[in-house]
Amino acid sequence: MPPAPSSILAWEDDPGAPGSRRHPDAQPRPTLAAAPLPVSIDAKAPPAREFKVGSPEFRYWVAAEALARGAQFWGTILPKGTRWHSTNGARLPVELDEDVDLNAYYDRHGLHFFHDTVKGVTVYSGESPDVVCHELGHAVLDGLRPQLWDALSAEVAAFHESFGDMSAMLSGLQLQSLREEVLAETASRLDRSSRLSRLAEQLGWAVRQGHPDAVDRDCLRNASNSFFYTDPLKLPPTAPAATLSSEPHSFSRVFTGAFLNILAGMFRLQKKRDQAALLDTSRDAATILVTAIKTTPVVPTYFSQIATHMISADAATFRGRYRDALKGGFVKHGVLSLQAATSPPSPAPGAEDAPLARIALPAAHLGLPQELFVTAASHPKRFAVTGAAPDVGGTESPGHDDAAAAFLEDLVRRGEVDFNGHAVAETAVLAPKRRKTHEVVREADELVLVRRCIDCGVTLAP
Repeated sequence: MPPAPSSILAWEDDPGAPGSRRHPDAQPRPTLAAAPLPVSIDAKAPPAREFKVGSPEFRYWVAAEALARGAQFWGTILPKGTRWHSTNGARLPVELDEDVDLNAYYDRHGLHFFHDTVKGVTVYSGESPDVVCHELGHAVLDGLRPQLWDALSAEVAAFHESFGDMSAMLSGLQLQSLREEVLAETASRLDRSSRLSRLAEQLGWAVRQGHPDAVDRDCLRNASNSFFYTDPLKLPPTAPAATLSSEPHSFSRVFTGAFLNILAGMFRLQKKRDQAALLDTSRDAATILVTAIKTTPVVPTYFSQIATHMISADAATFRGRYRDALKGGFVKHGVLSLQAATSPPSPAPGAEDAPLARIALPAAHLGLPQELFVTAASHPKRFAVTGAAPDVGGTESPGHDDAAAAFLEDLVRRGEVDFNGHAVAETAVLAPKRRKTHEVVREADELVLVRRCIDCGVTLAP
């Protein structure tokens, strides 16, 4: 009997917007059960062969290849013993087509993908490796740093989204064909707009048909951007894609833009700037990032803290080889002020594994009959650094209570909180048609805000 076919067809990063001339490539059959980050798709695997584009069997193997590639990549970078968050089980569950929506999300019970038809084109979020590896990134970060899940801070929430986008880019760079194409498209200038920087072009196209200003003009989000850090407490809760807001997907673009600049600077330092060197660069960048995440305290000014920890991680792991690339990217996007980047930071004693504080916030203005308890980003800062001010110097660092109160109000204004009947309907502002990222629950005599999911749908009107 001849051996069973072992190759499948899969997209490299994204199907592209309608009219795209992209074509899937043949890839070896992916292995989803590989340790240390096994994945389980909630569907029977079709035979491993090259199915017609657009068929359910094709979409299965596209998602399986992206999941396996991302999980295997992060599994080699994460500290030994890192596993999925315990609520996911031993294998990360994945639902490839759960319902009708232009969305995807992670909820500590797995990854969830959807579909919708726009102008006669049916878009499946689980068919895009960009989207799949972004959602996988949320699960990876939750396994690595679970303290970020409930912390009520705009910068912490935005970093979760940025990590998802960085996961999509770094997972894509594990494919030689994509590395070669990106180098040709950018003339080896990785910070230019390219297949690498443009996240989820097809999904972005679909959202843009109904909400033209909600996403970038050529994708969902483009890492090749010039967004400059602004204190999120001073930003509106939503804004058109061309401007910055405190909404996590929007604000994440500051850090992601800095990361792409850093990746480009790191690549320029390689002796031979070819696709093999780009692979090495991607692994070095991921190593620095993961090392920093593991030790960065959870604080309201999370961006500047993790940036400084990345510089410190480079010094410890690579003897400062990438110092200038790191500083250059973070200063360009204001993640670090000039003073923070040029003055040797003095570390304070760390408490990055200490439990985060639960604090009570006034909630009468939200329509709740009593105060609301939330989890604050309350670790002590390790480094006395800040992001840049828009004019000169650095920004002020808000207290964790102020940061929590501001983020809570943003959540309510965006309609992302399910009050579960605890709010007084006549006074509360409710948005019943939105998917909720947070909910109010009762624990004994207290009302507590908990995170339900990390929703990667674009924030649109209820």
